[in-house]
Amino acid sequence: MNEFQIAMIALGGLLVIGALLSGLTNRSFLSLTALYVLAGFALGDGGLGVLNFTAREHFVSDLAVIALVVILFRDGLEIDGELLQREWRLPLRKLILAMPITAGIVALAAHWIVGLGWLESCLLGALLSPTDPVLSSAVVTNPRVPRLVRHSLNLESGLNDGLALPPVLAFSAALAVGQSDFVWWRFILEDVTIGFAAGIAIGYGASVLLPRHGSLERGIPDHQKVLYALGVALLTYGALAYGGHGNPFIAVYVCAITLGVRRPDLRGYVESGASEIVEIVKLGVFVVFGAILTLDGLFQDGWAAVVFMLVTLLVARPVAVWLALIGTRTRLDWQTKAFMAWFGPKGVATMTYSLFILGEGIPGATEITNLAALCVVTSIIAHGLTDTPGSDWMARHAERVRLRARARGEPEPAAAVA
Repeated sequence: MNEFQIAMIALGGLLVIGALLSGLTNRSFLSLTALYVLAGFALGDGGLGVLNFTAREHFVSDLAVIALVVILFRDGLEIDGELLQREWRLPLRKLILAMPITAGIVALAAHWIVGLGWLESCLLGALLSPTDPVLSSAVVTNPRVPRLVRHSLNLESGLNDGLALPPVLAFSAALAVGQSDFVWWRFILEDVTIGFAAGIAIGYGASVLLPRHGSLERGIPDHQKVLYALGVALLTYGALAYGGHGNPFIAVYVCAITLGVRRPDLRGYVESGASEIVEIVKLGVFVVFGAILTLDGLFQDGWAAVVFMLVTLLVARPVAVWLALIGTRTRLDWQTKAFMAWFGPKGVATMTYSLFILGEGIPGATEITNLAALCVVTSIIAHGLTDTPGSDWMARHAERVRLRARARGEPEPAAAVA
Protein backbone atom coordinates (compact mmCIF):
# COMPACT_ATOMS: atom_id res chain seq x y z
CA MET A 1 0.00 0.00 0.00
CA ASN A 2 1.13 3.53 -0.68
CA GLU A 3 1.17 6.29 1.92
CA PHE A 4 -2.15 7.75 0.78
CA GLN A 5 -3.96 4.43 1.26
CA ILE A 6 -2.39 3.99 4.69
CA ALA A 7 -3.45 7.53 5.63
CA MET A 8 -7.04 6.83 4.51
CA ILE A 9 -7.16 3.66 6.61
CA ALA A 10 -5.81 5.52 9.64
CA LEU A 11 -8.11 8.53 9.27
CA GLY A 12 -11.15 6.35 8.56
CA GLY A 13 -10.42 4.12 11.51
CA LEU A 14 -9.99 7.10 13.82
CA LEU A 15 -13.30 8.57 12.64
CA VAL A 16 -15.05 5.30 13.50
CA ILE A 17 -13.28 4.92 16.85
CA GLY A 18 -13.83 8.59 17.71
CA ALA A 19 -17.56 8.32 17.00
CA LEU A 20 -17.85 5.18 19.16
CA LEU A 21 -15.88 6.77 22.02
CA SER A 22 -17.52 10.21 21.83
CA GLY A 23 -20.01 9.40 24.58
CA LEU A 24 -17.22 8.21 26.85
CA THR A 25 -14.95 11.19 26.17
CA ASN A 26 -17.79 13.59 26.95
CA ARG A 27 -17.82 12.16 30.48
CA SER A 28 -14.05 11.94 30.94
CA PHE A 29 -11.12 14.33 31.14
CA LEU A 30 -9.86 13.32 27.68
CA SER A 31 -11.29 15.11 24.65
CA LEU A 32 -11.45 13.69 21.14
CA THR A 33 -8.83 16.27 20.20
CA ALA A 34 -6.42 14.74 22.71
CA LEU A 35 -7.15 11.23 21.46
CA TYR A 36 -6.59 12.20 17.81
CA VAL A 37 -3.28 13.96 18.54
CA LEU A 38 -2.08 11.07 20.69
CA ALA A 39 -3.19 8.59 18.02
CA GLY A 40 -1.27 10.54 15.38
CA PHE A 41 1.79 10.55 17.62
CA ALA A 42 1.49 6.78 18.23
CA LEU A 43 1.14 6.08 14.50
CA GLY A 44 3.82 8.55 13.40
CA ASP A 45 7.61 8.58 13.50
CA GLY A 46 7.52 9.09 17.26
CA GLY A 47 5.73 5.75 17.68
CA LEU A 48 4.96 2.86 15.34
CA GLY A 49 6.03 4.61 12.14
CA VAL A 50 2.82 3.71 10.28
CA LEU A 51 2.23 7.30 9.16
CA ASN A 52 5.43 8.62 7.60
CA PHE A 53 4.53 12.26 7.11
CA THR A 54 7.15 14.92 6.67
CA ALA A 55 6.42 18.60 6.98
CA ARG A 56 7.48 19.38 3.40
CA GLU A 57 5.17 16.85 1.74
CA HIS A 58 2.46 18.24 -0.50
CA PHE A 59 -0.19 16.37 1.48
CA VAL A 60 0.75 18.17 4.71
CA SER A 61 1.00 21.63 3.15
CA ASP A 62 -2.24 21.14 1.20
CA LEU A 63 -4.03 19.99 4.35
CA ALA A 64 -2.81 23.09 6.17
CA VAL A 65 -4.13 25.32 3.38
CA ILE A 66 -7.53 23.61 3.31
CA ALA A 67 -7.79 23.78 7.10
CA LEU A 68 -6.88 27.47 7.16
CA VAL A 69 -9.44 28.30 4.46
CA VAL A 70 -12.25 26.38 6.16
CA ILE A 71 -11.50 27.54 9.72
CA LEU A 72 -10.89 31.20 8.83
CA PHE A 73 -14.04 31.33 6.71
CA ARG A 74 -16.15 29.71 9.44
CA ASP A 75 -14.74 32.07 12.10
CA GLY A 76 -15.18 35.16 9.94
CA LEU A 77 -18.76 34.24 9.07
CA GLU A 78 -19.68 34.02 12.76
CA ILE A 79 -18.30 37.39 13.84
CA ASP A 80 -21.29 39.64 13.25
CA GLY A 81 -23.81 37.61 15.17
CA GLU A 82 -21.54 37.41 18.19
CA LEU A 83 -20.66 41.10 18.21
CA LEU A 84 -24.31 42.11 18.13
CA GLN A 85 -24.83 40.53 21.53
CA ARG A 86 -24.62 42.70 24.62
CA GLU A 87 -21.54 41.37 26.37
CA TRP A 88 -18.85 42.39 23.88
CA ARG A 89 -16.59 44.50 26.12
CA LEU A 90 -14.74 41.66 27.88
CA PRO A 91 -13.85 39.67 24.75
CA LEU A 92 -12.89 42.89 22.96
CA ARG A 93 -10.46 43.78 25.75
CA LYS A 94 -8.94 40.31 25.60
CA LEU A 95 -8.61 40.50 21.83
CA ILE A 96 -7.03 43.95 21.50
CA LEU A 97 -5.06 43.93 24.77
CA ALA A 98 -4.56 40.42 26.18
CA MET A 99 -3.76 38.77 22.87
CA PRO A 100 -0.80 41.02 21.90
CA ILE A 101 0.42 41.05 25.52
CA THR A 102 0.38 37.24 25.51
CA ALA A 103 2.30 37.17 22.22
CA GLY A 104 4.82 39.66 23.62
CA ILE A 105 5.47 37.68 26.81
CA VAL A 106 5.84 34.45 24.82
CA ALA A 107 8.28 36.17 22.45
CA LEU A 108 10.38 37.49 25.34
CA ALA A 109 10.45 34.02 26.92
CA ALA A 110 11.47 32.41 23.61
CA HIS A 111 14.33 34.89 23.20
CA TRP A 112 15.64 34.98 26.77
CA ILE A 113 14.99 31.38 27.86
CA VAL A 114 15.41 29.35 24.66
CA GLY A 115 17.72 31.75 22.83
CA LEU A 116 15.76 32.19 19.60
CA GLY A 117 16.35 35.27 17.46
CA TRP A 118 13.84 38.09 17.72
CA LEU A 119 12.03 37.27 14.48
CA GLU A 120 11.69 33.58 15.40
CA SER A 121 10.54 34.59 18.89
CA CYS A 122 7.91 36.97 17.55
CA LEU A 123 6.62 34.32 15.15
CA LEU A 124 6.36 31.84 18.03
CA GLY A 125 4.50 34.45 20.08
CA ALA A 126 2.02 34.95 17.25
CA LEU A 127 1.56 31.17 16.88
CA LEU A 128 0.74 30.74 20.56
CA SER A 129 -1.52 33.78 20.98
CA PRO A 130 -4.83 32.21 19.75
CA THR A 131 -6.99 30.04 22.01
CA ASP A 132 -9.26 27.10 21.20
CA PRO A 133 -12.76 26.59 22.68
CA VAL A 134 -12.77 22.92 21.61
CA LEU A 135 -10.20 22.09 24.30
CA SER A 136 -12.38 23.64 27.04
CA SER A 137 -15.77 22.54 25.75
CA ALA A 138 -17.18 21.92 29.23
CA VAL A 139 -16.45 25.54 30.11
CA VAL A 140 -18.25 27.13 27.16
CA THR A 141 -21.19 24.69 27.12
CA ASN A 142 -21.94 24.20 30.84
CA PRO A 143 -25.13 26.23 31.49
CA ARG A 144 -24.22 26.60 35.17
CA VAL A 145 -21.12 28.63 34.30
CA PRO A 146 -22.05 32.33 34.18
CA ARG A 147 -23.26 33.32 30.74
CA LEU A 148 -20.92 36.32 30.63
CA VAL A 149 -17.89 34.10 31.22
CA ARG A 150 -18.97 31.49 28.66
CA HIS A 151 -19.73 34.09 26.02
CA SER A 152 -16.48 35.96 26.62
CA LEU A 153 -14.28 32.87 26.30
CA ASN A 154 -16.18 31.51 23.29
CA LEU A 155 -16.16 34.78 21.36
CA GLU A 156 -12.49 35.39 22.13
CA SER A 157 -11.56 31.93 20.84
CA GLY A 158 -13.67 32.33 17.73
CA LEU A 159 -12.10 35.63 16.71
CA ASN A 160 -8.45 35.34 17.67
CA ASP A 161 -7.63 32.75 14.97
CA GLY A 162 -8.09 35.39 12.26
CA LEU A 163 -6.46 38.17 14.27
CA ALA A 164 -3.32 36.06 14.71
CA LEU A 165 -3.07 35.56 10.96
CA PRO A 166 -1.43 38.89 9.88
CA PRO A 167 1.47 38.72 12.39
CA VAL A 168 2.05 35.03 11.61
CA LEU A 169 2.23 35.84 7.89
CA ALA A 170 4.37 38.95 8.44
CA PHE A 171 6.99 37.25 10.61
CA SER A 172 6.99 34.21 8.32
CA ALA A 173 7.60 36.44 5.30
CA ALA A 174 10.38 38.27 7.11
CA LEU A 175 12.10 34.99 7.98
CA ALA A 176 11.62 33.60 4.48
CA VAL A 177 13.33 36.48 2.68
CA GLY A 178 15.71 37.50 5.46
CA GLN A 179 15.31 40.34 7.90
CA SER A 180 17.32 42.78 5.79
CA ASP A 181 15.26 42.06 2.66
CA PHE A 182 11.82 42.26 4.29
CA VAL A 183 10.01 45.54 3.58
CA TRP A 184 7.16 45.92 6.07
CA TRP A 185 5.29 48.61 4.16
CA ARG A 186 5.35 46.50 1.00
CA PHE A 187 3.92 43.56 2.94
CA ILE A 188 1.10 45.78 4.28
CA LEU A 189 0.45 47.34 0.88
CA GLU A 190 0.55 44.15 -1.20
CA ASP A 191 -0.50 41.35 1.13
CA VAL A 192 -2.74 43.00 3.69
CA THR A 193 -4.31 45.86 1.73
CA ILE A 194 -4.98 43.96 -1.50
CA GLY A 195 -6.15 40.90 0.43
CA PHE A 196 -8.45 43.06 2.55
CA ALA A 197 -9.91 44.87 -0.47
CA ALA A 198 -10.35 41.67 -2.49
CA GLY A 199 -12.08 39.99 0.46
CA ILE A 200 -14.57 42.85 0.77
CA ALA A 201 -15.23 42.91 -2.97
CA ILE A 202 -15.77 39.15 -3.32
CA GLY A 203 -17.84 38.96 -0.13
CA TYR A 204 -20.04 41.85 -1.26
CA GLY A 205 -20.48 40.35 -4.72
CA ALA A 206 -21.35 36.94 -3.26
CA SER A 207 -23.94 38.51 -0.94
CA VAL A 208 -25.61 40.25 -3.89
CA LEU A 209 -25.49 37.20 -6.16
CA LEU A 210 -27.39 34.99 -3.70
CA PRO A 211 -31.12 35.82 -3.97
CA ARG A 212 -32.71 37.35 -0.88
CA HIS A 213 -36.41 37.01 -1.56
CA GLY A 214 -38.86 35.43 -3.98
CA SER A 215 -39.33 31.99 -5.44
CA LEU A 216 -35.70 31.70 -6.59
CA GLU A 217 -34.40 32.14 -3.03
CA ARG A 218 -37.00 29.74 -1.58
CA GLY A 219 -36.16 27.19 -4.24
CA ILE A 220 -32.51 26.88 -3.19
CA PRO A 221 -32.16 23.96 -0.70
CA ASP A 222 -30.40 24.68 2.57
CA HIS A 223 -27.52 22.34 1.79
CA GLN A 224 -26.92 24.18 -1.50
CA LYS A 225 -26.59 27.45 0.46
CA VAL A 226 -23.92 25.76 2.55
CA LEU A 227 -22.13 24.67 -0.61
CA TYR A 228 -22.50 28.20 -1.98
CA ALA A 229 -20.73 29.65 1.07
CA LEU A 230 -17.94 27.07 0.94
CA GLY A 231 -17.60 27.69 -2.79
CA VAL A 232 -17.12 31.40 -2.13
CA ALA A 233 -14.36 30.56 0.36
CA LEU A 234 -12.52 28.31 -2.11
CA LEU A 235 -13.02 30.79 -4.95
CA THR A 236 -11.60 33.62 -2.86
CA TYR A 237 -8.49 31.67 -1.91
CA GLY A 238 -7.94 30.36 -5.43
CA ALA A 239 -8.37 33.75 -7.11
CA LEU A 240 -5.89 35.50 -4.82
CA ALA A 241 -3.37 32.63 -4.86
CA TYR A 242 -3.52 32.39 -8.65
CA GLY A 243 -3.26 36.15 -9.14
CA GLY A 244 -0.16 36.37 -6.97
CA HIS A 245 -1.16 39.70 -5.40
CA GLY A 246 -2.70 40.03 -1.96
CA ASN A 247 -2.69 37.40 0.74
CA PRO A 248 -5.38 34.77 0.04
CA PHE A 249 -5.92 33.85 3.71
CA ILE A 250 -6.58 37.45 4.71
CA ALA A 251 -8.95 37.72 1.74
CA VAL A 252 -10.86 34.59 2.85
CA TYR A 253 -11.25 35.91 6.40
CA VAL A 254 -12.40 39.38 5.32
CA CYS A 255 -14.70 37.89 2.66
CA ALA A 256 -16.39 35.76 5.34
CA ILE A 257 -16.88 38.78 7.61
CA THR A 258 -18.38 40.79 4.73
CA LEU A 259 -20.66 37.95 3.69
CA GLY A 260 -21.75 37.34 7.29
CA VAL A 261 -22.58 41.01 7.85
CA ARG A 262 -24.62 41.30 4.64
CA ARG A 263 -26.19 37.83 4.70
CA PRO A 264 -26.54 36.73 8.34
CA ASP A 265 -28.98 34.03 7.20
CA LEU A 266 -26.02 32.10 5.77
CA ARG A 267 -24.47 31.81 9.20
CA GLY A 268 -27.09 29.38 10.44
CA TYR A 269 -26.94 27.26 7.31
CA VAL A 270 -23.15 26.95 7.47
CA GLU A 271 -23.14 26.29 11.21
CA SER A 272 -25.60 23.40 10.88
CA GLY A 273 -24.58 22.09 7.46
CA ALA A 274 -20.81 22.41 7.41
CA SER A 275 -19.95 21.37 10.97
CA GLU A 276 -19.05 17.83 9.89
CA ILE A 277 -16.73 19.16 7.16
CA VAL A 278 -14.97 21.39 9.69
CA GLU A 279 -14.62 18.48 12.12
CA ILE A 280 -13.12 16.21 9.46
CA VAL A 281 -10.61 18.90 8.47
CA LYS A 282 -9.70 19.40 12.13
CA LEU A 283 -9.30 15.65 12.58
CA GLY A 284 -6.82 15.62 9.71
CA VAL A 285 -4.87 18.48 11.31
CA PHE A 286 -4.80 16.79 14.72
CA VAL A 287 -3.62 13.44 13.36
CA VAL A 288 -1.01 14.85 10.98
CA PHE A 289 0.26 17.25 13.63
CA GLY A 290 0.64 14.38 16.08
CA ALA A 291 2.28 12.18 13.43
CA ILE A 292 5.12 14.59 12.71
CA LEU A 293 6.01 14.98 16.39
CA THR A 294 8.76 13.05 18.15
CA LEU A 295 9.86 13.12 21.77
CA ASP A 296 13.36 14.13 20.70
CA GLY A 297 11.92 17.03 18.73
CA LEU A 298 9.61 18.20 21.52
CA PHE A 299 12.49 18.34 23.98
CA GLN A 300 15.33 19.28 21.63
CA ASP A 301 15.93 22.44 23.69
CA GLY A 302 16.01 20.45 26.93
CA TRP A 303 14.93 22.14 30.14
CA ALA A 304 14.74 25.48 28.37
CA ALA A 305 11.78 24.11 26.37
CA VAL A 306 10.06 22.96 29.57
CA VAL A 307 10.55 26.33 31.27
CA PHE A 308 9.32 28.11 28.14
CA MET A 309 6.18 25.94 28.10
CA LEU A 310 5.49 26.71 31.77
CA VAL A 311 5.89 30.44 31.19
CA THR A 312 3.57 30.28 28.17
CA LEU A 313 0.76 28.45 29.98
CA LEU A 314 1.15 29.72 33.55
CA VAL A 315 2.46 33.27 33.12
CA ALA A 316 1.78 34.74 29.67
CA ARG A 317 -1.99 34.20 29.44
CA PRO A 318 -2.83 34.96 33.13
CA VAL A 319 -0.75 38.16 33.23
CA ALA A 320 -2.16 39.34 29.91
CA VAL A 321 -5.80 38.73 30.89
CA TRP A 322 -5.33 40.33 34.30
CA LEU A 323 -3.85 43.46 32.73
CA ALA A 324 -6.50 43.59 29.99
CA LEU A 325 -9.37 43.47 32.49
CA ILE A 326 -8.12 46.36 34.63
CA GLY A 327 -10.71 49.13 34.73
CA THR A 328 -13.47 47.20 32.97
CA ARG A 329 -17.01 48.35 33.65
CA THR A 330 -18.16 44.83 34.43
CA ARG A 331 -17.46 43.98 38.07
CA LEU A 332 -15.28 40.86 38.23
CA ASP A 333 -13.91 39.24 41.38
CA TRP A 334 -10.49 37.65 41.41
CA GLN A 335 -11.93 34.14 41.15
CA THR A 336 -13.67 34.95 37.87
CA LYS A 337 -10.56 36.65 36.49
CA ALA A 338 -8.42 33.66 37.46
CA PHE A 339 -10.89 31.28 35.78
CA MET A 340 -10.90 33.28 32.54
CA ALA A 341 -7.11 33.66 32.65
CA TRP A 342 -6.51 29.92 32.93
CA PHE A 343 -8.91 28.78 30.23
CA GLY A 344 -7.05 29.93 27.16
CA PRO A 345 -6.00 26.54 25.73
CA LYS A 346 -3.76 26.23 22.70
CA GLY A 347 -5.21 24.16 19.91
CA VAL A 348 -6.22 23.96 16.28
CA ALA A 349 -5.10 27.44 15.16
CA THR A 350 -1.58 26.93 16.54
CA MET A 351 -1.40 23.46 14.96
CA THR A 352 -2.65 24.66 11.57
CA TYR A 353 -0.38 27.71 11.40
CA SER A 354 2.56 25.51 12.46
CA LEU A 355 1.87 23.02 9.65
CA PHE A 356 1.65 25.94 7.25
CA ILE A 357 5.04 27.45 8.15
CA LEU A 358 6.61 23.98 8.11
CA GLY A 359 5.25 23.38 4.63
CA GLU A 360 6.55 26.76 3.49
CA GLY A 361 10.07 25.83 4.61
CA ILE A 362 10.48 28.91 6.83
CA PRO A 363 14.00 29.00 8.33
CA GLY A 364 13.88 27.84 11.94
CA ALA A 365 10.33 26.49 11.48
CA THR A 366 11.18 23.05 12.92
CA GLU A 367 12.42 24.38 16.27
CA ILE A 368 9.59 26.93 16.42
CA THR A 369 7.01 24.24 15.72
CA ASN A 370 8.48 21.85 18.28
CA LEU A 371 8.24 24.51 20.98
CA ALA A 372 4.69 25.37 19.94
CA ALA A 373 3.81 21.66 19.85
CA LEU A 374 5.10 21.11 23.38
CA CYS A 375 2.80 23.89 24.57
CA VAL A 376 -0.17 22.48 22.61
CA VAL A 377 0.30 18.90 23.86
CA THR A 378 0.67 20.07 27.45
CA SER A 379 -2.34 22.35 27.06
CA ILE A 380 -4.46 19.48 25.71
CA ILE A 381 -3.65 17.43 28.82
CA ALA A 382 -3.80 20.24 31.39
CA HIS A 383 -6.99 21.88 30.14
CA GLY A 384 -8.58 18.51 29.45
CA LEU A 385 -7.99 17.55 33.08
CA THR A 386 -9.32 20.82 34.47
CA ASP A 387 -12.20 21.94 32.25
CA THR A 388 -14.95 19.85 33.92
CA PRO A 389 -13.84 20.35 37.57
CA GLY A 390 -13.00 23.97 36.76
CA SER A 391 -16.43 24.69 35.29
CA ASP A 392 -18.08 23.01 38.30
CA TRP A 393 -15.99 25.14 40.65
CA MET A 394 -16.92 28.30 38.74
CA ALA A 395 -20.62 27.34 38.83
CA ARG A 396 -20.50 26.84 42.63
CA HIS A 397 -18.69 30.16 43.09
CA ALA A 398 -21.26 31.99 40.95
CA GLU A 399 -24.09 30.43 42.98
CA ARG A 400 -22.51 31.64 46.25
CA VAL A 401 -22.18 35.15 44.80
CA ARG A 402 -25.83 35.14 43.72
CA LEU A 403 -27.01 33.95 47.15
CA ARG A 404 -24.99 36.66 48.92
CA ALA A 405 -26.42 39.32 46.61
CA ARG A 406 -29.99 38.15 47.28
CA ALA A 407 -29.41 38.08 51.03
CA ARG A 408 -28.28 41.71 50.90
CA GLY A 409 -31.15 42.71 48.65
CA GLU A 410 -28.71 43.68 45.86
CA PRO A 411 -29.03 42.91 42.12
CA GLU A 412 -27.17 39.82 40.98
CA PRO A 413 -23.77 40.70 39.42
CA ALA A 414 -23.70 40.15 35.63
CA ALA A 415 -20.61 37.97 36.01
CA ALA A 416 -22.56 35.55 38.22
CA VAL A 417 -25.75 35.11 36.16
CA ALA A 418 -25.98 31.63 34.63
